[in-house]
Amino acid sequence: MTFETLRAALADVVAIPVTPFAEDGRVDSAAHRALLHRLLDGGVRTLTPNGNTGEFYALTPDERRAVTEATVAEAADRAAILVGVGHDLPTAVGAARHARDTGAHMVMVHQPVHPYVSESGWVDYHRAIAEAVPELGVVPYVRNPLLSGERLAELGAACPNVVGVKYAVPDAARFAGFARDAGLDRFVWVAGLAEPYAPSYFSAGATGFTSGLVNVAPALSLEMLAALRAGDYGTAMKVWERIRRFEELRAANGNADNVTVVKEALASLGLCRRDIRPPSRELPEDARAEVAAIAGGWPI
Repeated sequence: MTFETLRAALADVVAIPVTPFAEDGRVDSAAHRALLHRLLDGGVRTLTPNGNTGEFYALTPDERRAVTEATVAEAADRAAILVGVGHDLPTAVGAARHARDTGAHMVMVHQPVHPYVSESGWVDYHRAIAEAVPELGVVPYVRNPLLSGERLAELGAACPNVVGVKYAVPDAARFAGFARDAGLDRFVWVAGLAEPYAPSYFSAGATGFTSGLVNVAPALSLEMLAALRAGDYGTAMKVWERIRRFEELRAANGNADNVTVVKEALASLGLCRRDIRPPSRELPEDARAEVAAIAGGWPI
């Protein structure tokens, strides 16, 4: 894929697939492939293995590689693959090179996990990864509200393969300023806080959004995208209203149940087990019925 093709793939619903686990605690490869197949059949054309909804930080290095390989194999030529990489710099570079060698098209660089992150150090971290895989598109995952758009512009000037940004600071006004300081047209802007923030971020320049909800109801995510592309914010907000309670449950208590609620919905539909790894935890029995009722009322 050319960088322009990759830019188009980011201006879409960027799905973050779950990683299902078997009863013995290992990754359930069969269920994983079935869920990927369901997303592809549902019209999803950009997949992000090893994203946060995929429990990136709870997977071992071998599991992350296996998830990448399975996603590339299942998607074949049906989707662009954006692989999540991160941790220490050698690990991130190794994962990016593995993604390239496996046949993925892009890497999403998770926010550096370090108590002391300088803006210049952030540029250095991402530049090292981007320069290690010049053939791949690179997408920084921005969660730090203190990072300035000027630093992203610096990274983009040094690395032409940095094609997009997953922006996940919950502040639409800050996003609007950040995007313009970095270069509104230089990067594809992906609303990294999914459907709840997509309408406000699209109004400020985003052209794609990430989604964990898409695992459950691809049609709803694609309906919102179509409305936003058309500038039909009324229709987009009607979808927003349908998913509001589901997303509120995910966001409660500092996003403690972000992935848990998605897996619970999938379990209620018989698509995978609800198992989730610490430090996340399964929903208590009294909360499961509400999630099942919501999922049961959506087009699946």
